Amino acid sequence: MTELSAGTKHQSRPHQRPGSTSQQTTSRKTWRYAVAGLSASLVGLGLARFSYTPLIPALIAAKWFSASDVVYLGAANLAGYLAGALAARAVAARVGAVNALRAMMLLATLSFFASSTPVSFMWFFAWRFLSGLTGGIIMVLAASVILPHTSPARRGIVGGVIFAGVGLGVAASGTLVPLLLQQGLQQSWYGLGVLSAVLTLASWWNWPAEAKAATAPEPHHTKRHRASPAERALLIQYGLNAVALVPHMVFLVDFVARGLGQGIAAGSRYWVLYGLGAIVGPLVTGQLGDRSGFGPALRAAFLIEAAAVLLPTVSTAPVSLIVSSVVVGGFTPGIVPLVLGRIHELVPHASEQQRATWSHATTSFALFQAAAAYGFSWIYANTGGDYLVLFALGGGAVVLALAIDLGLTLIVSRRS
Repeated sequence: MTELSAGTKHQSRPHQRPGSTSQQTTSRKTWRYAVAGLSASLVGLGLARFSYTPLIPALIAAKWFSASDVVYLGAANLAGYLAGALAARAVAARVGAVNALRAMMLLATLSFFASSTPVSFMWFFAWRFLSGLTGGIIMVLAASVILPHTSPARRGIVGGVIFAGVGLGVAASGTLVPLLLQQGLQQSWYGLGVLSAVLTLASWWNWPAEAKAATAPEPHHTKRHRASPAERALLIQYGLNAVALVPHMVFLVDFVARGLGQGIAAGSRYWVLYGLGAIVGPLVTGQLGDRSGFGPALRAAFLIEAAAVLLPTVSTAPVSLIVSSVVVGGFTPGIVPLVLGRIHELVPHASEQQRATWSHATTSFALFQAAAAYGFSWIYANTGGDYLVLFALGGGAVVLALAIDLGLTLIVSRRS
């Protein structure tokens, strides 16, 4: 009787799976890190870049700057982004990646408050440049700090969460900024600064503590990595993808408002749809990469994106414009977790080289994006405002990216 009772008691105890508590703790930490990354991308990329677009009419109306000056101020952010992408690894090596991320979020926050008064054109230009710098450094460092602490099976979705902050910034630029502008232009900058400060504070203690050690330089005797053809091709493809995004990022609202004669309100609605797509996009593409592999997912992304960018050249019906806005908006940040995951596939078990390759990819994106922004503006001015040419060129760029991928795959298969 006693033995039976003892056996029953023994059997009634819940079975403890080894490592289950540890796995839950690791999972919680992973998502905490991901939310910190989302906050950083929202501040340094989403708000610092995209909130400027809906403020442009107010800046001109308030006579802070002329229309031509506002264009140059917008370009200052792109130039700063390129500088940040180039400087990110050096900054991380000097002060640590986590400290750099915290400092960039603080600097982006300060830029909003500093922009609340039109001291001078050069003052504003400097702060727009610095806000772009923060975005470039955050883009390079945020994921490379977090993903080494993420299991390979979750890297796609975690990367998607990190860069969903970009989409939140786009959506906020079409919804929050107009509400802030009802209180006044200066108050709008204050509101953005307060939001940025809250996000900076909320993420401050949620970064991986070990990340700083991960930025230590490799020993001198480590063999220098030589990029494979696939790695070099990926850098070009990512740059071409940047070109494909420019027509929607820069000209979508104006195309609807003036090109189609539907007015600014209609153009703004499509911009909100673009932002909603940008929130969901990286989550969808990240999960797709986790399930199917990042190489096949990237090819599918290029194909779908090409169709969406080219869609306005075929039809300007509301349904077509809605689909085009949402899908291209989704790929604006959605391409990022796919390229990051592909880098981890091409350069396995080499975290320092993964960070270096991602830095080069971000630089390629920034260069192609800046060149396309200026080049497309020149084409627009010299074609009498032909928007459809711009969409055709953007679609052609991503078709070329897909062709490079397929061509390289064909060459490799023939050699094997």
